[in-house]
This record gives sequence, C-alpha cells and structure tokens, in this order.
Amino acid sequence: MKRILENIIENNRKWTKEGELASYIPELTRADKDALGICVTTLDGDEFYAGDYKTKFTIQSVSKVITLMLAILDNGKDYVFSKVGMEPTESAFNSIINLETNTLRKPLNPMINAGAITIVSLLSGENSDDKFNRILKFTRKITGNDSLNINEQVYSSEKATGNRNRALAHFMKSLDIIEGDVEEILDVYFKQCSIEVTCTDIARIGAMLANDGVLPWNNERVISREATRLVKTIMVTCGMYDASGKFAVHIGIPAKSGVGGGIMAAVPRRMGIGVVGPALDEKGNSIGGIKVLEELSRELDLSIF
Repeated sequence: MKRILENIIENNRKWTKEGELASYIPELTRADKDALGICVTTLDGDEFYAGDYKTKFTIQSVSKVITLMLAILDNGKDYVFSKVGMEPTESAFNSIINLETNTLRKPLNPMINAGAITIVSLLSGENSDDKFNRILKFTRKITGNDSLNINEQVYSSEKATGNRNRALAHFMKSLDIIEGDVEEILDVYFKQCSIEVTCTDIARIGAMLANDGVLPWNNERVISREATRLVKTIMVTCGMYDASGKFAVHIGIPAKSGVGGGIMAAVPRRMGIGVVGPALDEKGNSIGGIKVLEELSRELDLSIF
C-alpha cells in the first residue's frame, strides 16, 4: 500500500501547478501551493502515508460533516432535515441564489455554506463557546487526536472577511430558517472551519464513517449506522460542491472537500482516506487531491458504483 500511495503522489504532483490558493480568505494564501499528501486508515486501524502527509491545514468545509453528525445526535435526522434539504446544487458553495429561488424555502443541503450555518444553529449549547467546545471535543474524539485546536490566524482572517456568510445568515434569519443570534452562530461556524488538522486526522474520520459509525481503533460506536449511511449519501451527492456529480462518476466514493485543500473520503467497509493539496480548481476542490483519489480509486477498485 505504501508503495502504491508514493507512486500515486509522485504521478500527480504536476497538477498542483494548475491550481490556485483560496485567496478570498487571505490567511489561506500562506499555504504551500505545491504540497500534496495522503493518509489511508484501514478498518483494522493500520495507517499508510505518502507525500506531504504531515502538512497542517485548516479543516474548512470538511467540518460540515462533523457538525451534521452532531446535529443529528442532538435533534434526530427528521428535525435536522426539516431545516435543511438533501438536494445537490449546481450553484457555488456560497451562493445566495438558491435560498431565494428554491421551492423548499430552506438551504438545499448541509454541505453548502447556507446549510452548514443552519446546522450550527441547531446544535445544543448554552452559548457560542459551549457549542464550539462541543464541536472541538467531538472532532478530537473521532480523530483520536486530543491536541486539535483552531488556527487563530485563519479564524481571525475568516471572521474579518466573511461578509458573504453574514449575508447568507441574515437572509436566512429574515426567513425564520435559523434561530438565535446571527453573529454568535457565525462565530461558531468560522471557528469550526479553522480547526487545524492533518491528512491523518481526516482519514480517521473517514474510517469511522466507512466503519458505520464505529471508531476502528477502539470499537466505540459514536453515531448510529443509519446516521452514517445518511451522511455518506449526502457526501456522495453534495460533498464536492457543484462538482459532486463528476466526482461520483469518475471516482465513486463518499467524500467532502474544503478550501484549505483537504479531502476526506470514506470507502464503505474498507478504509478512510485523507488528502491534502492546497492548490484548488475552479470549483474550490483540491486539484491534485482529486487526481490522487481518481488514480487510487482506479488502482484499488474503490468505487461504490
């Protein structure tokens, strides 16, 4: 496995030259554009690495999977999906158009920004600090990494430049989609996106999902089989922004990307995969990371279809 991963990383390093860093969050432009790394975590707990797998990056939209799981644990799936939809979108992840034009009168899915902000508003907690601490505690649990924390510089940068997200949140507040204080909800959202991780951390989240909600390293169930099935399905249809359909056709595994360059994937009953490549394509997905996953899926016959 290690040799396979090393070969795939080297075969696809050239693609990092074709992408760009996420400049709309200024702090993300400090990332190494040429970095490309991978970690695979099996359901036996074995881990294999290649490339720049030690590179740290902020989790960004991969965190939407984590908060969706927490919201389901707090409220049950029926209530959660009365507030957000399950439909994919052809619009960008930060689009406001769908909120005004779709007949659901709620965000189309939990993986776009409007949906993820709504999910945060559903989380239990006395205040914004309490909510975020629950997210951080849960993330540490499902990664097996008690040292995880936010990158303060990225958090400050996101908060200072997050006006599109503020527009989305205030618009949803006007439609009674979200309840509570908008700025407090957004503060939690900016913090969750700023949690700093490595490939190993997100590969372990993927392995837990691949293992139907059970942590491979200690056999502890953290979420129900039904909930993990639902989350993985949403990842397939919505996890790669408006490139999710193409990703499903060519790679065929549940995955979630983030503009920090991470992609977390879960191959049911086989493995979790974490990839990092901060250079992004026009959809906001890691350009090298997608190529790595495409070759790995072909090499190991990972597609679920």
